[in-house]
Amino acid sequence: MNTLVYGEDWAVKLQERLAENNKWKEVCKVEYTNTKVLHNPYSTDAAVQNGTRGSAYTHQAIVITDETVDITGFKILPQLIDRADLAQSEYVNQMQLADSQGVLLNEAIETAMLAEHAQWTNFGTADIGGGGSSTSAITVSASNIDDIIRGMKREIRDANGENLAGRNGMFIMWRNSDFELLEAYVQANGFSTADGALKDGTGQGFKYMGVEHYSSNKHAAGHVFGGIKKVFHLGIVKATYGQVVIDQEPATAGGAVSGIGIVSRVDFKFKAWAKVVPVLFDINVA
Repeated sequence: MNTLVYGEDWAVKLQERLAENNKWKEVCKVEYTNTKVLHNPYSTDAAVQNGTRGSAYTHQAIVITDETVDITGFKILPQLIDRADLAQSEYVNQMQLADSQGVLLNEAIETAMLAEHAQWTNFGTADIGGGGSSTSAITVSASNIDDIIRGMKREIRDANGENLAGRNGMFIMWRNSDFELLEAYVQANGFSTADGALKDGTGQGFKYMGVEHYSSNKHAAGHVFGGIKKVFHLGIVKATYGQVVIDQEPATAGGAVSGIGIVSRVDFKFKAWAKVVPVLFDINVA
């Protein structure tokens, strides 16, 4: 009779799933740390002066600002296996549960990332030449989806982010319905790109018009995320990420339960630093 939870193997399986590539790892600057406070020191830009031979020049003081944010929040996934269920379970079933925990935690981070749209720069109908304002919602269609991509790239250039975009790349994380419109647009336009899209379809992270395109069903209603990759900072506490705590006879509000409690969690914090807010976009959509 099996009455054991293979704790070490469970943790390994959980970590395998957490280590897999996913959308938030692709678009965020992820830092694994045990430091509570994330720091982002930066200096203000100096002004280049005109000079005349033999004339004096003026030094400009360098002003350093240290932005900080605390990693205090976490997502937790506590699960209970009844002792009889545990006795009747196979080893492989436990590994499937561990794998599922990893999937759920990764999805929780993606949902949390997309809920942070208030940190980004508004992008709306005014930014694609449609009147209104940057907070006016765009009705995404096959006829304007390319305008959204071009408009975002223009805003990045206007924010002097072109060189950074060239190094890091750009992205848009669409809703699934928008991604479908984009796929139709790609298949209808171009030559080799259209042929490839017709033959193989479009997957997560495919590149079109110089931008990597993803889709998610975890957006906050009315918001799509886009901008330069690897600048939206995500701090994750590495000491708790992928670790498992196993409780014998875990306590509940109604008392102890005859079973094994398996708890995993992730402590994290997202931050758009002041210098990169202009190149991260809350694309307002209807």
